[in-house]
Amino acid sequence: MNRRQAMVAMGAFAVLAGCGSDDSKKQADNLSANREGAMPGYGAGTQFKAAVPLSFTMLYNNHPFYPIKNDWLFWSELGKRTNVTLQPSVVPLSDYENKRSLVIGAGDAPLIIPKTYPAQETPFVASGAILPVSDYLDLMPNFKEKVAKWNLQADLDTLRQEDGRFYLLPGLHQDHWVDYSLAVRADILEKHGLEIPETWEELRTVLKALKAEYPDSYPFSDRWGTLTPGANLLNIVGISYGAPGGWGYGEGVVWDPNIQKFAFTGATESYRQMLEYLHTLVKEKLLDPESFTQTDDLAIQKLVSGKSFVIGTNAQTLVNEYRPPLEKANPEARLVKIPLPVGPLGPIKYGAGNTRLENGVMISKKARDSKNFVAMMQLVDWLWYSDAGQAFAKWGVEGVTHTKDASGKYELASDVDFVGLNPKAPKHLQKDFGFSNGIFAYGGPTELLQSTFSEEEIAFQKEMNSRKPLPVPPPHPLTDEEREQVTLWQTPLKDHVTQNTLKFILGKRDFGEWGAYVKELEANNMTSFVNMVNGAYERYKQKHG
Repeated sequence: MNRRQAMVAMGAFAVLAGCGSDDSKKQADNLSANREGAMPGYGAGTQFKAAVPLSFTMLYNNHPFYPIKNDWLFWSELGKRTNVTLQPSVVPLSDYENKRSLVIGAGDAPLIIPKTYPAQETPFVASGAILPVSDYLDLMPNFKEKVAKWNLQADLDTLRQEDGRFYLLPGLHQDHWVDYSLAVRADILEKHGLEIPETWEELRTVLKALKAEYPDSYPFSDRWGTLTPGANLLNIVGISYGAPGGWGYGEGVVWDPNIQKFAFTGATESYRQMLEYLHTLVKEKLLDPESFTQTDDLAIQKLVSGKSFVIGTNAQTLVNEYRPPLEKANPEARLVKIPLPVGPLGPIKYGAGNTRLENGVMISKKARDSKNFVAMMQLVDWLWYSDAGQAFAKWGVEGVTHTKDASGKYELASDVDFVGLNPKAPKHLQKDFGFSNGIFAYGGPTELLQSTFSEEEIAFQKEMNSRKPLPVPPPHPLTDEEREQVTLWQTPLKDHVTQNTLKFILGKRDFGEWGAYVKELEANNMTSFVNMVNGAYERYKQKHG
């Protein structure tokens, strides 16, 4: 896609801004006292460099696979390029969301708060603890350019709160990015003359054939269930049915484009059909009943030992966590990531929340009072949204961590590994240098996203991107009072859905009781909740168009 001029991008985005509220007037806010260190003439495509050395605090989600190091090249090179030092407040990945809530609630949050997924910012809006970032988009020319160039207006609108503003700077993807699916022992399938399944029903047929060959096994044993039961499985199967659970459950409602209303996900016919399918797999002993709650290590151990042949996966998990131990135990084993099986909705592609938005950055409200506020927003814009910043965060330094050929294609340095591209290299792009860090490297052009993909993963993406996207759900922001009420309703509703989801799947509750289950949800204020969401949608539509 050709790059459009910044003026075009600004004009296109102004339409979006006007849809939500009079952002242009807010953006005219006097920032003359907050420009110390800002770069004069900063614009889209410009290398940002602060006029004086600056330092900004940030919350840092410490990933156990590549724990933070002070001597990472990322830090020193960032300082060299931007004249800025980041001061991370380090929090373990397992405690990040809880710690983030605590420090924001206490008023002690660092200025930059990354790794925040859409909707996670909502609890902090009413308190005024985070900045309405949509008021300051004039400071972020790269962000505005990408929104216009990739036609992300509808996606971004989903973040708007009841006041028409949004409070999260999300990662922006050029296209939907589907990463999670299933990994299958292709060598076992070939041994028994079985084809890679293309639909969920074909998967059931394959699992039945494997069960016949290996009667003591559960052919499918899944992971990611310790924090959210069936997190990945309920999401990817649910997506195919039009009613995602697990990680995809979100706020508990799903948009029905046919009737132009939201419905409660856990009570829809689609959700029931998805549960019936999974129950059938469990009943026929094709799916390990421990899949919904077992530890990841146990699920991987079953795969490695040959007790199972199918497991949930994403691209990095396949390469980093499954293949090394599996190939060590069985050099002939061949594990492949298959395209997401097709369900009742047909061949669809579906990003998180059915948008092209990723986790992103909140800005602490107190940052607005800093004399370096403009410079900080310029840094955020360059690092997270410029072509150069995104390439730097992902690939590192040319001549050290990678090289580029005449066509601009990236290649890892011979002594650096990442996602198994150089498996025998002594150094690792994330662990030893700090690049391709999930805090900084996400979103961006599809070409950059796929630049670290193997040919196998690119083939997977090509298949998924050939599918049809679902419509983006419309905005339905709640007032502060409504949000407070909904919060009281959502927790018991979600708990009841989670508990009964497992009961239905595992056969501890008969599907003849589905009507009773729905009435139990109604007793927990389901109808009031959905009516409030639909009322918010209608109100926003009438107010903002």
